This record gives sequence, C-alpha cells and structure tokens, in this order.
Amino acid sequence: MVVRTGNSERLFERAKQIFPGGVNSPVRAFRSVGGVPRFIERGAGAILTDADGNEYIDYVLSWGALALGHAHEGVVAAIKLQAERGTSYGAPTKLETELAELISAAMPTVEKMRLVSSGTEAVMSAARVARAATGRSLIVKFDGCYHGHADGFLVSAGSGVATLALPDSPGVNPGSIADTVSVPYNSVERVTEIFSERGDSIAAVIVEPVAGNMGLVVPSPEFIDSLRELTTRYGALLVFDEVMTGFRVALGGAQSLQGVRPDLTCLGKIIGGGLPAAAYGGRKDLMDMVAPEGPVYQAGTLSGNPLAMAAGIATLRELVVPGTHQAMHESSVRLAAGLRAAASACGITVQASALGGMWGFFFSESPVTDYAAAKLSDSGMFNDFFHGCLANGVYLPPSPFEACFVSTAHVEDVLHATVEKFGRVFEDIALRRDAASGCC
Repeated sequence: MVVRTGNSERLFERAKQIFPGGVNSPVRAFRSVGGVPRFIERGAGAILTDADGNEYIDYVLSWGALALGHAHEGVVAAIKLQAERGTSYGAPTKLETELAELISAAMPTVEKMRLVSSGTEAVMSAARVARAATGRSLIVKFDGCYHGHADGFLVSAGSGVATLALPDSPGVNPGSIADTVSVPYNSVERVTEIFSERGDSIAAVIVEPVAGNMGLVVPSPEFIDSLRELTTRYGALLVFDEVMTGFRVALGGAQSLQGVRPDLTCLGKIIGGGLPAAAYGGRKDLMDMVAPEGPVYQAGTLSGNPLAMAAGIATLRELVVPGTHQAMHESSVRLAAGLRAAASACGITVQASALGGMWGFFFSESPVTDYAAAKLSDSGMFNDFFHGCLANGVYLPPSPFEACFVSTAHVEDVLHATVEKFGRVFEDIALRRDAASGCC
C-alpha cells in the first residue's frame, strides 16, 4: 500500500528548525520506530486524517484523553458555548465545582481535590502533600511507571524515557532524586524489603494501579493489596496515579476494580475532555493542608480553565451512562483477541491484554509483568508491525512502551476493519521474513 507522506515530511523539516526534534513531546518524533511522524490535520470519531489526506483508525486517542473519540458533538458544543463566554478568568467558576462533584461522585476516595493543568503538576503536588503530612521525605515508585517529568520522578521512568532508551535525565540535580526509590513493579517481596529497611523514612508509595507507560501491564491483586497494607502499617500514604486509568478502565478508576482505597489520587487526560486539565485529591484531612486552607503551597494561572472544565463535564456526563465502560472493555478485549489470533495464524507469538478502554501487546514469548520483562520484547517485530499498521491505516503509539486505547466511537465496523488489517500486516511480515530466510 502506497502512503503519501510529502506534506508530513515538509512540515517535519520545518518543525525541526524551531522545536527540539521537531516535536513538543518526545515520543511523537518516531525516533524509536523510525520514519516520518504524521502531522495530523483533523479527527472525527475514531478516525484521524493527516496533512497528506491519509486516514487512520486511531488507537492513541491523544494518549488516552479522548474517551468519546475525536470532535464528539456534545464536547464540541460545550467548548463553543464556553468560548463565547470567555476562555479564562483567573477566578472561581461554577464549572470547576460541577466537574469536581462529578469526579468525587465516581471516586468516593477523592473527598476533596485541587484542579491543575497537567498530570505532572498533579503528581508533584500530591508528593508535596504526602511529605508535609508525614514529615518524611522518601517516595517509593516502580520501574517503568511514568509520573510526569518532575525531577524526582525521572528515576527508572517509563513512557518516552523508556522509548528513547534515555538514562535518568541529565539536568536533574542529584539531590532531587535522592529521596526517590524505584523498585520492580508487581514485586511484593521487594516492596516489603524497602519498608523493612526504610519504613520510618517513607512518605508515600506512588503507583500506576494498572501500568500503561511500559506497555499495558496489569498488576497482581496481591501486589496492590500489599501496597495498601504496608503503607498503613508504616504510616505512609498510598498515592494512585490514575492520570491514565481514571474514567478509562472503569467509571471509578482502577481503584474501584481493585477494591483498594488510596489516600491520594492523581487524575488527568479524560477529565479535561481533550483539553489540558488534571487534579489531585483524596482524604479531606490531607487536602485541607493545601493553601489557602493549610500551609502546603500550590497554584496555577490556568488551573480550572473554563474551556477544559466545560469539555470535562460534557465528557463525564457521557461516561456515567450505564454500560459505557463495559462496551469499551468489550472493544478492547476484541482487539486483543483479534491481534493474538492474527499473529498466531502467521506463526508469530504475541502477548496481548485488555482492561476497560485500554489494551496493549508485547512481542514476547512469556507474559509481561514488569519493566524488565517489557524491555525483553522484540522491538524489531514491533517496528515492523507498527509501520505495517500505519501503511494500512491503523494509528498505534510509536513505541512498544505505551498502551493503546479505544473510545465510544470505536464501533463494530471500526473494530472489524482493524482486526482485518492486523491479519494483512502479519501476513506481510511473515512473507517478508520467510523470503529473507530463504524459505520457499
């Protein structure tokens, strides 16, 4: 299949003159997979259209932010209405409270919250609250989990850091990461050891309750339960980073599926309906430590931006409709199963899983349960599959260390077409590999 890329190529060359790597977020540059990043002109439902007129079924969905697909009619209407009333005030609005009430109703553990503009801000602020509340400094995180680009969290991070095979980022003061410890995901034994060794210094454990930044990795129930038990026993806080999973794997986030009550929760992506918005919140006594109620300072000019609030409210009102998340889960399961079947038919081994509106895969012989195993998956096969999908009109994350997503716009015919395209891509890969090996 011939795909036109001339306009994207020209736009990329132009962008490289003014942006580092030609992009404003590293993974977008296609460095790990090679080739030309597609410059997108518009999106509608499940479909993206690039600058050359090529159409793609989108499974990136603004990295999980678009639960209703692109340009959803209700979200667009809400943004237009608010834009006519003003785009930013730097003052309180009813919209902020309405969105917060929707969030708290779905996630009862979030008794109070503070709205911010990005997941990085949310996590950074939650860590500050945890340190203030406990009087301790140490934060425990997990290898391959990405919690934004604040200095203290770029230790064994996933997402773009893993994709580009970067070491812990230069420019980070060693003192900034001295109070961060990273241990293997899903390892009850190692977490228990850390608490045994340093429990009286640990302010908080922060975790993606379903990992999506080393690819999709679902934790064992024992792992999540152990985090709650250990933090409680040692007087530390448990912080769930649900920036990705919140309102995506379930209406109440991963915590509602796992039956665990974190002390603090970080949210983002979906709560802004495709516009920049995030939040951190949790127990009332903890959030009452935040200024002006308490001494923990945090502020932001565009926090609670009315455009983002309007988009978020419109999105969450759609997501509370019964059956919405079950339908997304069934779509994700179908894609994972279709991927496995298509690969198997061509003698290719793949591990694929799904949960709620998330799905993912690894070209690995064994199930992947942590970052070390994720790094052993076949990157060459991933690159072949990624480019094959792109040529056949399927837009996947340009990295083996990212989850894929579905939306309510991924309806029956879209899923059917995607699985058929998977089959064609694997058939082509198998033929080319047979030819390269000299097989007839």
